[in-house]
This record gives sequence, structure tokens and C-alpha cells, in this order.
Amino acid sequence: MEPQRVFKMAFASVYPMYVQKAERKGRTKKEVDQVICWLTGRNARQLAEAIRKKVDFETFFAEAPALHPNAGKVTGTICGVRIEEIDHPLMRNIRRLDKLVDELAKGRPLEKILRV
Repeated sequence: MEPQRVFKMAFASVYPMYVQKAERKGRTKKEVDQVICWLTGRNARQLAEAIRKKVDFETFFAEAPALHPNAGKVTGTICGVRIEEIDHPLMRNIRRLDKLVDELAKGRPLEKILRV
């Protein structure tokens, strides 16, 4: 999928898939929310508002209060691409979010996912 198309996708359309992926592996919606809030600097109310407004990924990250200082520590491969090699900052952040949800679904402890 081309980057511009991904950027314009509604975050609210992908969010249920993040939750389903985690729940299928015994994790919770609350943990998914915690991971998203950790990365974006949002609180639960701000996350719910972004979902309600159906903002696209571009807006979702542009309006994020602040990326977590340890966001750069989210590395590895997702969808066959190394996160640290992605040039476009927005695509890199989207893939970081994908990686965090993936780690959650794989059973990694929350403390390690959040790079505490």
C-alpha cells in the first residue's frame, strides 16, 4: 500500500484490528490503549476523542501531545521492513505503533514493550 494512502486511513478503522489482534492472544483493550498512549503522549480521554472523530493517521500523529522519548528504541522488523530504516517520520511512527501492538500480541511483558 502506498504511503499517502496509509496516512489518510482513519485511525478508528485500524484501532479495532489492533484490539482484536491483542485479544486473540489473551491481552486486553486496556493494554492496547496503554501502548498507544505511551507512544503518542495521549491520555485515555484524548485517545477516545481521536477515535470518535475518526481522524486519519496523519492527523492522529500530528495532534499527538508528544512522542515518548523512548520511541526511538522501538526497532526491529514489521511487515518485512526494518523500522529504523524507514525515512518518512510518519510512516516510521505508524510502523512503531504496529510493532508495539505486535509485541503485545506475542506476549511480551508490558514493561519491556514500553521500554521502561
